[in-house]
Amino acid sequence: MQTNSMQTIGWREWVNLPGLGAVVTKAKIDTGARTSALHAYYVEPFRRDGKNWVRFGLHPLQGDKDTAVDCEAPVVDRRQVTDSGGHREMRYVIATPVQLGAARFDVEVTLTDRENMRFRMLLGRTALKARFLVDSNRSFLLGGDKTHPPKQA
Repeated sequence: MQTNSMQTIGWREWVNLPGLGAVVTKAKIDTGARTSALHAYYVEPFRRDGKNWVRFGLHPLQGDKDTAVDCEAPVVDRRQVTDSGGHREMRYVIATPVQLGAARFDVEVTLTDRENMRFRMLLGRTALKARFLVDSNRSFLLGGDKTHPPKQA
């Protein structure tokens, strides 16, 4: 693929999750991670119409436990994931649309407690592949700043 057809993004960007109630959260664009991950401070599996689902809670803004969003999604898979510290964890996997600037696409994300992490979401290289170039020296190329998402997000 020609690189000039791909949009350049920074190492951190605001993302909109329209399939989860239009949650807007700051994401680390993590080319070192294969899989994307989303913060869920609780995850409860349940069955609906004979299929596996999860109910989970998000704190979309770092350091803000008062803002909480309850979500539900069908389970795509359960996978063992090794984090950057080498710890293995079984995680539920869901699929959800992600809006990053003008681009909207479906992404598989694992659900995990990221309460003590700087970013509520990691957008891994599988989601980025053939869509974006990442400028590791810059942030928020799609708008907003460290504490405020872009107006259109």
